[in-house]
Amino acid sequence: MPQHPVPNPVAAYGRWIAETPDAWPETALEAAGNAFIDIVSVMIPGAAEPVTQRVFETAAPWGAGPSTAIGQGVSIAPPWAALVNGVAAHALDFDDNFDPAKAHATAVLAPAIMALAESESASGHDCLDAYIVGLQILGRVGQGVNPVHRNRGWHATATVGAVGAAAACARLLKLDADKAANAVSMATSMAGGFMSQFGTMTKPLHAGLAAKAGVMAASLARAGVDAGRETLDGKNGMNRLMVGPDYEALRDNLTHVEHGQTLRFETENIGEPLLILSSGLKVKRFPNCGSAHRAMDGVLELKRRHGFSPDDVKAVHVHAPATHLNNLMYVNPEDGLQAKFSLEYGVAVALVTGNATLGDFTDENALRAEIRDFFPRIHRHPVDKAEGEFPTELVVELEDGRSFRTAVRMPVGSLAAPFTPDQYWAKLEGCADGLLTADRIGALRDALAQLGELPLLARLMEPIRGPFRSIRSE
Repeated sequence: MPQHPVPNPVAAYGRWIAETPDAWPETALEAAGNAFIDIVSVMIPGAAEPVTQRVFETAAPWGAGPSTAIGQGVSIAPPWAALVNGVAAHALDFDDNFDPAKAHATAVLAPAIMALAESESASGHDCLDAYIVGLQILGRVGQGVNPVHRNRGWHATATVGAVGAAAACARLLKLDADKAANAVSMATSMAGGFMSQFGTMTKPLHAGLAAKAGVMAASLARAGVDAGRETLDGKNGMNRLMVGPDYEALRDNLTHVEHGQTLRFETENIGEPLLILSSGLKVKRFPNCGSAHRAMDGVLELKRRHGFSPDDVKAVHVHAPATHLNNLMYVNPEDGLQAKFSLEYGVAVALVTGNATLGDFTDENALRAEIRDFFPRIHRHPVDKAEGEFPTELVVELEDGRSFRTAVRMPVGSLAAPFTPDQYWAKLEGCADGLLTADRIGALRDALAQLGELPLLARLMEPIRGPFRSIRSE
């Protein structure tokens, strides 16, 4: 019996981007709207961060345009707005995670979509539609190269994110199948980023670069620039180059699959299931690396349940997947950025303060003695299992000899424990405090609540155009 050839993934994704009807379930549109609430919230303080200011000051002279650089009070060309706003979205590591791609999805997709939507006079619904499409392709490409791609040190936000952003922008521009495929393919030539940049300003720059890549790839494809069809799955495709020369052996010997990561590009049922609903996004409760959140949630739950104080704690044992602990590489962080990638710091802050806020991750507060004194009491126990196979287990030992244990499979903000509407709006209020006036916060909240009905994105962008009334000084 003749074998049917597997569809080329670049071509298949181009067709799906161009031809899938804009007829999403209401639950998908609601989830996309929530993603915009969350990312706009974190962009506001992110715009005031030094890394964003420096990127803006560098990019602004490259060209004025129709697209808002959030918080800066000016508009610039779409690629540069996507770059600046992408950095703002990821600067504080307070943005969501997306498991199928092992990436920060919305920090790349939303800045690209918003920058292009302003220049194209697109509606709010157009943005939600582009987001759902971009997220699906971002997830499908991520499933084709992960988990190995991420585990071997590639920052998937930068690599897979660039391809997802190109798909979202191709949808927004209403490109035909061939041009949408060219955009997806072209984005692989703009994809790059190493996890060795974690704890530096270049990590949030990765999100901005991927958002810019999406705008440029789709715009160039619209102009007629073509691209190859073997850039995802070919002799020199993304899978073989950005997974490794052992790609086929790894793919063919998989024994455990999480988040649909089969090391194969899904081409037959690209839109089923719809990943925004089946996988969802992990919205962040705390402004640090999500790999610490299960441990922080567990510590807070044990503290709430049993009523012990920080002074009562003799030791905290954290048993977690090695991949999570590898992301948390700073055992003794020296500044706020490194503190975001420290298990010790995150757990200690949760124990001492009962929370973890933006103010806990400044350079000054990262050096607080009352937090650092806890570090020797926090013990790592890496487990060589995937996160879906092994929950984060915590054992808190008290000075009086008692001990308490819990296990956390999914953090607050995931599908297992989703944010309520009140939590989304509270995050917006907390992020905007000190930067936006009360009337601007109200206008922004109204625009976000009605995003799908906005005829133009300008109403959403106006309250966050800036310049902001103050800059955080911490």
